[in-house]
This record gives sequence, structure tokens and C-alpha cells, in this order.
Amino acid sequence: MQEWTRRALLKAAGAAAIGAGIPSSLRAFSDSQQESKRPKPADRRFHSAAVEAFIEQTRTRIGDPELAAMFANCFPNTLDTTVEPGQFEGKPDTAVITGDIPAMWLRDSSAQVWPYLPLAVKDEPLRALLEGVIRRQARCILIDPYANAFMADLNAPALEWSRKDKTDLKQGVGERKYELDSLCYPIRLAHGYWKQTGDTRPFDARWQQAMQLAVQTMIVQQRKHGEGPYHFQRESVVSTETLPADGYGNPVNPVGLIASGFRPSDDACIFPFLVPSNLFAVTSLRHLAEMANAILHDTDLANQANALATEVESALQQHAIAQTPDGTILAYEVDGFGSQLLMDDANVPSLLGLPYIASSPDAALYERTRKFVWIEKNPWFYRGTAGEGIGGPHEGKDMIWPMSQTIYALTSKSDTEISHALAMIKISSAGSGFIHESYFKDDPKKFTRAWFAWANTLFGELVATLAARKPELLR
Repeated sequence: MQEWTRRALLKAAGAAAIGAGIPSSLRAFSDSQQESKRPKPADRRFHSAAVEAFIEQTRTRIGDPELAAMFANCFPNTLDTTVEPGQFEGKPDTAVITGDIPAMWLRDSSAQVWPYLPLAVKDEPLRALLEGVIRRQARCILIDPYANAFMADLNAPALEWSRKDKTDLKQGVGERKYELDSLCYPIRLAHGYWKQTGDTRPFDARWQQAMQLAVQTMIVQQRKHGEGPYHFQRESVVSTETLPADGYGNPVNPVGLIASGFRPSDDACIFPFLVPSNLFAVTSLRHLAEMANAILHDTDLANQANALATEVESALQQHAIAQTPDGTILAYEVDGFGSQLLMDDANVPSLLGLPYIASSPDAALYERTRKFVWIEKNPWFYRGTAGEGIGGPHEGKDMIWPMSQTIYALTSKSDTEISHALAMIKISSAGSGFIHESYFKDDPKKFTRAWFAWANTLFGELVATLAARKPELLR
């Protein structure tokens, strides 16, 4: 199935009816919007006592019944519907599919389980499940550091729409779109897991080898010695599904930044130096250096990661800042020759989401950038009768991603902005009790992806954060 066909089918399923296209495991037990729309307990893929207790505790701090119901549906959605815990070589091994696509994205899987980290220390089975995600991600990176998605069953064939791609498709890979953030997210998860649990069991020789390969891949994609080995072409009527210039992407000037073939949306970059992903890489590399020193006692890896982070940071200061009538802001993509693309996409890492991933070193610069991306000066920002927010080429014109509204709230210092975002997110659900990938700016019933676990769990993280810090906004 070609990607454009998959998108059309998903969009049609969302537009037809709220219930149509939703897997039976996600359908409501009744028509009441406030009743649980989780799978029945026997149908849930994983049970965590700590997560269940946390849901009940948090619900008591949510005065808005609709938000409380959505939180209870969304926060456990990854555990309820997408995890596949098992063992490999006698150790935990966990695949995490993205939802309605039966494959594991390195980015999505990291983000999907992220909100559970603080609870892992209270729940040994949950801790082991998270350890299994880290171990599985290391295995995946070693299969191919240029792949964005892997099959849950590594012996299964690739996703149907990927099988004719002109690239070096390896066994176990679901799709081979090289995205810099796909190497950063597993580091974020590993570092967060270590900080929350103190556990070092996942960080063995295989994980060390995977991290060494991740850093080497980033260095190669600085393109100081040519384009590198990665190339990708796909036959598609959608231009963002393939890379130009014989599959290597548009040219760059090797100024120290790290190239990315595709964005976190899985859309092709126009200029390969994707700024939010490079900022994320700086953070991730420094986290990796800390772990390499403290856990692996690998001074070479630590020094290499720190040196690369410093080089990328310096290059960002020289090439990623754009001049506008309202002051300097961060560009979204650059090429090192002076070309800069001013926009933002809903998927994280985004310019809007930089503080969420601890990758916003200049607060004033971020605030100016934030103002730019949340108005129509950003070509992928939309405002309609059903809400406002950022979309992107992946679903096209006039389609708002609720993920952008969630990130808007998570990165806001304004109670008014947060309340506004919550109101829009409730509307975007269209009574389904879950968060969709995108929806038409004037009609939330016209949506894509009824089962998108990352968006669900991210919303759960937002509500949990507010319940702990600002419960008055949930009334």
C-alpha cells in the first residue's frame, strides 16, 4: 500500500463516523461520554498496579468530568493497546506499536512510554517492561541506525508501502526513513529511565554498541566527507514521501550540523539541517556523555558525544537564527549555505516543543520563535471554528494536530493559554474520548487516525502534570 493511499484511507475512516474505524478494543462500553472507553481488563495488553493507582489518584484532582474521563482513557492507552512484552536471551524485550500501524517507531515508542517513568520505581513489572523497550531499541539501532520504524516481529516483512522503496532495506525494518530524532529519542528514554529508577541493567554491551553506532551515524551525517551511505527514494504522488537528488536530499554546506532525511512527521526535509532535531541532538548527546562516564566508564564515547554536542551547538548559533521584523527567531530548517525555512510542524521535536524536550537554551529566542509559530506567519498554522494549532504537510492544508495544542499547553507559562488549549483539545476529540492525529479546523468529526497512542499518552501527561501543579485549571 502506498503511503498516500494509507493516508487517504485513515482520513476517510475518521470522517465517516466517530465509531467507524476505531478498533473494537477502543470502542466505548456505552454511549455515555464519561464512561470508560478503555479495553475490557481481560483485553488489555499490560496491567500496572502503579498506573491504575495513579489514574484514580489523579482523577480526584480533575474537576472537569470530561477531562477526567479523557485522562482515564488516554493515559494508559499505550499499555492497554500497544505494548508487546516478552523476552530475548532471557532478558526483558518489549515491542511498542504506534497504534493503527503494526510497527514500532523509535520516536513514538520512546514518547509513548515516557510518562510512565516516574511510576516504574513503584512497580517492578512496569520497570521490566520499560527496560524491555530500551533493550529492543538498542537491537533495532544495531539492525539499521537509518531506519525510523521496525516490525514488532523482527522476522516479519516490512510494512507493505515500504517494500518497493529504493534503499537498503534490512530484515526487521518497517520503514527506512532516516530521521535524526529517531536516534535521539532512545537516548532521552534511557537517560530518563536511569534518573527515575537508578537501574543500570539495560545498559550492557549491546546498548553501548548501539550508542556508539548512533554517534558515528550522526558524525557521518554531518557530511564533511560526502553524502554518506544513506539514500531513499519512493514512488509516490506525494512529494514529501521521497528524497530528491538521487535519494540523498538537497545539498548542504558541511558547517557542523547533522543532516536528517526526514522530519519527525516522516515527511522529507527541504533543507536537511533540521534545527529542532539538531537542538535535540545537543541535549541527547550530553545525556549520553553523562551515562557513558557514569555507567559505561567509556571515556572515548563520552568525549566523542560531548565534542559533537559542542560543535553542533556552535553551528546552530551561527546558522539557525533568522532575522525577522519582530526580532531574531529560530529557523525550522537550514542548509548551511544561507537558506532558511521559517515554519514549524506539529510533530516533536518542533520549535514549539523545544522546552518540553529540554532543548531550548535561549529563553528569549524561544519566546520570539513561539510567537511566530503560533500565528499565521507560520504557513502550517491554522485557525478555524473548531480550534487553532499547527499542522504540517503530512495531512495537509487546514488540518490541525491536537498534539500541537498539547505541546502548546505543556510549554506555556500562561494559565489563559493552558485553559484555551484544554478547551480546544476537548473539542478535537469529537466525543470519542481519545486524541486524534489531526482534524479539520472547522469540523472535529473530520479527523485522521482514531488510534494514535503517542497523542493519547502525551495528553495524559499534560493532564497529570496540571493535576499535580495547577489543578485549578482542570475544573
